[in-house]
Amino acid sequence: MLTAGHAADSPQFIPVLEKIRVRLPVGRPRSRPGAVAADKAYSSRTNRAYLRKRGIKAVIPEKKDQTANRRRRGRLGGRSISHDAELYKERNTVERLINRMKDWRGIATRFDKTPESYLAGLELRASMIWIDDLLRTTD
Repeated sequence: MLTAGHAADSPQFIPVLEKIRVRLPVGRPRSRPGAVAADKAYSSRTNRAYLRKRGIKAVIPEKKDQTANRRRRGRLGGRSISHDAELYKERNTVERLINRMKDWRGIATRFDKTPESYLAGLELRASMIWIDDLLRTTD
């Protein structure tokens, strides 16, 4: 989903997950991934409730202020949030891809005036990365 450059990412969490289709080697694409790894910005109660309702494992660390508020409330604060630290480490794969996309100056600075041209630049850059990776693996 494409939003304005200054818009926050967290409100787009649920709409993006509703559009995701996970492809496995066999069968039709699934609309429910097994787990979602995200950074602390996505650690809202709404996002966690959505994942819990859909049966998706949340691999999202808790913000320090959320932890402090929960502890301050004592028993009424609920259980602590746990996340799979090993699975969370794999999130860096996506972060590295985003950084490779931003190697293109137009993507990093969002010079494009229309959403269509920006999206076209993203698709072109993604294609270039994909082709580059294919050429590296065949050598």
